[in-house]
Amino acid sequence: MRKFNIRKVLDGLTAVSAVASASSAAQQQQAGNRETEIQETLQSEHFQLCKTVRHGFPYQPSALAFDPVQKILAIGTQTGALRLFGRPGVECYCQHDSGAAVIQLQFLINEGALVSALADDTLHLWNLRQKRPAILHSLKFNRERITFCHLPFQSKWLYVGTERGNIHIVNVESFTLSGYVIMWNKAIELSSKSHPGPVVHISDNPMDEGKLLIGFESGTVVLWDLKSKKADYRYTHDEAIHSVAWHHEGKQFICSHSDGTLTIWNVKSPTKPFQTITPHGKQLKDGKKPEPCKPILKVEYKTTRAGEPFIILSGGLSYDTVGRRPCLTVMHGKSTAVLEMDYSIVDFLTLCETPYPNDFQEPYAVVVLLEKDLVLIDLAQNGYPIFENPYPLTIHESPVTCCEYFADCPADLIPAFYSVGVQQKRQGYSKKEWPISGGNWGLITRSYPEIIITGHADGSIKFWDASAITLQVLYKLKTAKVFEKSRNKDDRPNTDIVDEDPYAIQIISWCPESRMLCIAGVSAHVIIYRFSKQEVTTEVIPMLEVRLLYEINDVETPDGEQVPPVPTPGTGSNPQSIVPQSHPSTSSSSSDGLRDNVPCLKVKNSPLKQSPGYQIELVIQLVWVSGEPPQQITSLAVNSAYGLVVFGNCNGIAMVDYLQKTVLLNLGTIELYGSNDPYRREPRSPRKTRQPSGAGLCDINEGTVVPEDRCKSPTSDVKDNSFSRSRSSSVTSIDKESREAISALHFCETFTRKADTSPSPCLWVGTTLGTVLVIVLNLPPGGEQRLLQPVIVSPSGTILRLKGAILRMAFLDTTGSLVPPAHEPWREHNVPEDKDEKAKKRRPVSVSPSSSQEISENQYAVICSEKQAKVISLPSQNCIYKQNITETSFVLRGDIVSLSNSICLACFCANGHIMTFSLPSLRPLLDVYYLPLTNMRIARTFCFTNNGQALYLVSPTEIQRLTYSQETCENLQEMLGELFTPVETPEAPNRGFFKGLFGGGAQSLDREELFGESASGKASRSLAQHIPGPGGIEGVKGAASGVVGELARARLALDERGQKLGELEEKTAAMLYSADSFSKHAHEMMLKYKDKKWYQF
Repeated sequence: MRKFNIRKVLDGLTAVSAVASASSAAQQQQAGNRETEIQETLQSEHFQLCKTVRHGFPYQPSALAFDPVQKILAIGTQTGALRLFGRPGVECYCQHDSGAAVIQLQFLINEGALVSALADDTLHLWNLRQKRPAILHSLKFNRERITFCHLPFQSKWLYVGTERGNIHIVNVESFTLSGYVIMWNKAIELSSKSHPGPVVHISDNPMDEGKLLIGFESGTVVLWDLKSKKADYRYTHDEAIHSVAWHHEGKQFICSHSDGTLTIWNVKSPTKPFQTITPHGKQLKDGKKPEPCKPILKVEYKTTRAGEPFIILSGGLSYDTVGRRPCLTVMHGKSTAVLEMDYSIVDFLTLCETPYPNDFQEPYAVVVLLEKDLVLIDLAQNGYPIFENPYPLTIHESPVTCCEYFADCPADLIPAFYSVGVQQKRQGYSKKEWPISGGNWGLITRSYPEIIITGHADGSIKFWDASAITLQVLYKLKTAKVFEKSRNKDDRPNTDIVDEDPYAIQIISWCPESRMLCIAGVSAHVIIYRFSKQEVTTEVIPMLEVRLLYEINDVETPDGEQVPPVPTPGTGSNPQSIVPQSHPSTSSSSSDGLRDNVPCLKVKNSPLKQSPGYQIELVIQLVWVSGEPPQQITSLAVNSAYGLVVFGNCNGIAMVDYLQKTVLLNLGTIELYGSNDPYRREPRSPRKTRQPSGAGLCDINEGTVVPEDRCKSPTSDVKDNSFSRSRSSSVTSIDKESREAISALHFCETFTRKADTSPSPCLWVGTTLGTVLVIVLNLPPGGEQRLLQPVIVSPSGTILRLKGAILRMAFLDTTGSLVPPAHEPWREHNVPEDKDEKAKKRRPVSVSPSSSQEISENQYAVICSEKQAKVISLPSQNCIYKQNITETSFVLRGDIVSLSNSICLACFCANGHIMTFSLPSLRPLLDVYYLPLTNMRIARTFCFTNNGQALYLVSPTEIQRLTYSQETCENLQEMLGELFTPVETPEAPNRGFFKGLFGGGAQSLDREELFGESASGKASRSLAQHIPGPGGIEGVKGAASGVVGELARARLALDERGQKLGELEEKTAAMLYSADSFSKHAHEMMLKYKDKKWYQF
């Protein structure tokens, strides 16, 4: 037997079969020469996989830092991620390999570097002077747990506080420990019998760098003299300390406590606080202490030249404010403003005009990092308005349930969406510019428009401009506003099939050229929208109700005789028309009292004002049948040229003419086959009687029941079409009633039967059992006739078979180019126009080259299933190419996309592989193990688009974009923004004549003299371990180009030599240690056995 070998892209991957079967080779040889004429230009070298950018709010944030000179914001997360934000459009994502939570971040201000402290007791130094920041050094503490870090401005010595109460000092240049250590027992009173607790604060006196303020959790604060190595003052308080902040003159500091109080201390009066404030405590009349409040987690103390200082704090609310939202309190003079937040506060920072701690701070804004949002408050304006956030951080405003990505859209789409979206913007923001303004944009090497559409759990849909590598929200559509909302749970109709999020979006079908939008929701509803720039008021919302039925059991029947289906011909009922204003049959029930003919949601019966943007054309709802709920929709397609929408689920398929508002087709899946059904199926439960059914495809079909299993909300991370479609994976074996569902729908103009001589409009239907069926569409002429004459729908008899559920279908012309479905160009629908113009505009625009082809010309159908892909020649229906994509896994997403003026099939498998195949020959071009399928969210949101772009939801709040194009990977470095820009450090504050004369100004300290190796000696080697980072030498290599290239290369060579010498020294030391320990053990052995006789061994 001949074997058809294709060069594997990745060897040794048993999970993915890159070898087509021998029969496939034989088929290729038998195929005519016509197929071999297509020149395929795509090769393996056109493909490379890499992540591009990550958008959205950092998931589970834990730390915050700001560089006041560079104006860059850094956020760390509980999963070890690091997100850096500059001016709008400048963003960066990095990841600590360990995945440990980031507990603190410290910028080396205006140095282009950042120190991160992690929960696994490691410190990392990040180089931000390269487009993709990298770690230069790491330091792992072995015996102590890091609790707090402090890096003074323009210092290279980092103070590290630990859980034991000790303070170590790290040189951030070499990332080595100093021998200088402040031990907890030296810091506190010798007479104290208890441990002071972990270090919760470290800072140097703004006016004297030689004095270090150390806050211990138990309530003790120590002012440590670094030179004399002893405590100058000790301040003790009964309540635990959460944070400490200095007044800029260095004479006072403020502490926040666990009982909701603030204590202000004079440095030279350690016996008692100068003032105690309970910001939210109720003042009792008889002079008693106020009632205790919740802990004040953080306080900042910022001064202004012109007026009173600002005291800003988080927490501290009284315990009786149950249900009150988290608050940030701003105290300024006698006024106290309490600013409520939507989520709990993780951290906040006050942005000030100066980086110098010994000058008037002049605060102008507060950055508040919330659990699920980032808020900037303008301190300079009355009422403290917030700044309008320019970053795309609202992806998760409601959980994302589905996602679609469109690259190379019509150029007029983004301006059109922006013009309607700008009217939705909130008012009342600060008038000032966004203060986080650092960095520079990258070069834009891609200029085509890209749009991302996200569907959400609350029924909203967001359109995003994703051009270049940025993301900006354009327009938001609320689909739920067409339905009546119940005010409380008791009031809710018991027709809901989901416990929560009844409006959640499951599927989005969008035609960019005509701007027609169609959505399928979790409550088995479909809404068709038309785009308009005019506001309209719809008096009666057009609505249809459809009964989708299923009577036959699945193929995998229980033991017992299998009975073939018996179609029940009946009187064909008339197509349903627009439902009148009053909602129909809400209380309808069948004779035995079961809920029947009731939709899950109630459409509003009052006039609906529709703003410019997407406006409702038609609402379609599946109804309850004999006491059982409708099943969720598994596939959806809309075609603007034909005026049709089609959808299917595990019961069957329905097609609607949205221009005439009629149902054209309503069939159970089994009835699509007619007499050609390849399966023998058993009728469902005998107690359920079938209702009259339309015998032909053109009639409406009614009857039988839908399954008992209740639908699940997409936000529960269980629902996913890709998984439920798979009949081969172990994941789906849980679903005991896995029926043949409609899994793919595609409108096209092609050959429907073998005998066809010319292409005609049709619908290709794919099912979860791997069957493809073709339905012929007979459309009336355009213009007025289209609205008067019915669309005739009939089966073609064509049935094709693949292994696994059908995922995607597309068509190629005789040259191998993609044949897009016919579409109608967009026009403003709400403006009346004359008849001639209308007739001209209604004519469908078919961009299909097939319409101008000669009769002898053929087409190719590309069909991708969960297991394999086939290319079928039309009209002959010969399979000319076949590729088994995977044997042991299954494809979650397959898309036919254009790249480098050619097309290919891109697939994402459940085993984490991303693969591409050439078309039409299905040669493997790329096979990379990218990411394991860790949750359903990835499966639900992964999508490929043109020009080598793809995306998925990497966390509940973030979109990860990636590219599989070699060209984009090469240009990515240029496209990324610069985080670091050379900026002059502001001048230090002027000390003034008298302060200089009498020594009242800031006292400097030679830290090198104190902490250097010559003065303090070497730190214990076992305390911390130095780990060189990958970004060290590599970072310099990246910079070694241009005019200073030679110099940099020379320096690099020296650095590498130094590094190698350092490594050699370490190896020598290790060998010496090893030799020393060997000699010690040998000596011990000798002593042990020297007096023993040979027989005693």
